[in-house]
Amino acid sequence: MKDGFIKAAAATPKITVADPAANAAEILRLIRGMEKKKAKIMVFPELCITGYTCSDLFWQERLLDEAAQQLRFLLDSTGDVDALICVGLPFEYEGKLYNCAAVMNRGSLLGIVPKKYLPNYNEFYERRHFTPGFETPGTVVFDGEEVPFGMNLLFRCRQMPRLVMACEICEDLWVPIPPSMHHALAGATVIANLSASDEMVGKDTYRKKLVTEQSARLICGYIYASCGEGESSTDLVFGGQNLIAEYGTLMAEAERFRNTVVYADIDVQRLAAERRRMSTFCPETDGEYVTVTFDLTMEEDHLDRVFDPHPFVPSNEAERAMRCDEILNIQAMGLVRRLEHTRCKNAVVGISGGLDSTLALLVTTRAFDLLNLPRKNILSVTMPCFGTTDRTYHNACTLTRDLGATLKEVDIREAVELHFRDIGQDPSVHDVTYENGQARERTQVLMDLANKNGGLVIGTGDLSELALGWATYNGDHMSMYAVNCSVPKTLVRHLVRYCADTCGSGELKGILLDILDTPVSPELLPPEDGAISQKTEELVGPYELHDFYLYYMLRMCYEPAKIYRIAKLVFRGKYDNETLLKWLRNFYRRFFAQQFKRSCLPDGPKVGSVAVSPRGDLRMPSDASAAAWLRQAEALSARE
Repeated sequence: MKDGFIKAAAATPKITVADPAANAAEILRLIRGMEKKKAKIMVFPELCITGYTCSDLFWQERLLDEAAQQLRFLLDSTGDVDALICVGLPFEYEGKLYNCAAVMNRGSLLGIVPKKYLPNYNEFYERRHFTPGFETPGTVVFDGEEVPFGMNLLFRCRQMPRLVMACEICEDLWVPIPPSMHHALAGATVIANLSASDEMVGKDTYRKKLVTEQSARLICGYIYASCGEGESSTDLVFGGQNLIAEYGTLMAEAERFRNTVVYADIDVQRLAAERRRMSTFCPETDGEYVTVTFDLTMEEDHLDRVFDPHPFVPSNEAERAMRCDEILNIQAMGLVRRLEHTRCKNAVVGISGGLDSTLALLVTTRAFDLLNLPRKNILSVTMPCFGTTDRTYHNACTLTRDLGATLKEVDIREAVELHFRDIGQDPSVHDVTYENGQARERTQVLMDLANKNGGLVIGTGDLSELALGWATYNGDHMSMYAVNCSVPKTLVRHLVRYCADTCGSGELKGILLDILDTPVSPELLPPEDGAISQKTEELVGPYELHDFYLYYMLRMCYEPAKIYRIAKLVFRGKYDNETLLKWLRNFYRRFFAQQFKRSCLPDGPKVGSVAVSPRGDLRMPSDASAAAWLRQAEALSARE
């Protein structure tokens, strides 16, 4: 339960139709198994205490009494179970029979939730036996105690207030306006669905979409438990397709036709953050809700949840290729619109032989192709200076020629040396002035060439560099349209590789692959023995870590301790804890200190869910303090 995670389970017991005692024993057996797995929310199928397929036996007093007795048995048997447990049973209320979910915690019956929408079509005839549920809760006496009864019940955890669960039952999800919509707007972050959905060809796919899309629409965790083997097969077969989803992502799915339990760690902290951010998610004040509190022990347990070490990059090869093509089109179409609006038929790109400028040139050629403009109108400018190596210079020139752009070389050494004399900079002192003087001279050359040719300067800097402030203010930081501004470094690599794999030219592919193999460097310091001496990742840290930190900070709103916890899981065996913490602290220091560079970024297209444009996703004061984040990060260091 630490860091907002709650382990949920959806279970399918093997039912004996119309034998509540046997069913309760099987439910208890599964509860004990889920308890060992540290599950804190346990959801069972619809009418699981009796079986869903009892038909007219639901009218039998004996069955109803036995169901109530076995609910009491489960309550007595789970007083030591630290979990919220939902089981289904028929329950009589004021002379009518309801299809209900009983919610239990530590041996107490917290509430009983009736099903509202009773299917009475095709193979279903629930209205023959049950009465539709009602929203506003009343109370019912069960075993001498008053218990809330009604649909509008919320179950809130005292120790984790953002964990608020509500229930709906099977068909409730399939109707135009499911009860879970109102539950979520009333504050529920987790929906439990006790279901008895029979199998038909293709129904499993539709069912999966329903659950996943509902979790996305409601920004919630959705736990769907369905009945399976043991139900009567007189007319129907039940497959036990248990599902757990979170905000549009399917976290766990049971294999059908096998009675199993599935587990997933739902991040209620993330759900709360998403709802805060989503201005169109408006709490609903209509309708009367009763909130029942319950207790769970706060403890750090093992996370079954899988975190991608490269969250910006799809792990599936086919999906990755589709994503790369889509991103390249977004980048190119953004540039197309800007060229059309400014009536420019020329573009200027500073080409270094590195990854970012390569991607910018590839995007520019794609945009020119879309506009039916000749590629020779792209002026690709290489500007060698003190740190340029033969390898990057050769790659820049060959890449330009292979793409059909116009190559222009402007050696800036003399101009930079003159500038150093003007400002009194000793060229033997390789400090930040030495480095940035080169970067700003390059930008001046590009801007003036753009004026001379009636074109736009295409920016090359990527999202990762902007997040870390790894750009020279008014140097490579500035352009007239920044096509890479929301592409993180880990994704830049895959975009360039995709272009290499699909370009259809052996020579161009060879150059792109060599660029991919070149260490990332601004090349602002003199080479050592002809090789790159200044390697970015040795100075600011591995980009795969910074992209990981960036994603979980901005997209998920995780705090440093939570990011560090999952980083230890994801990068175990690759980075030690000291290294993870070192670059985590560095990330926060740089992210906050360098906001002033992001506050005046040039225009550029957003391609993913994380961006730092001051006009779009990130409205942040340039002088905000990082102290609160760094204090937590330093506390983590002290504990290691």
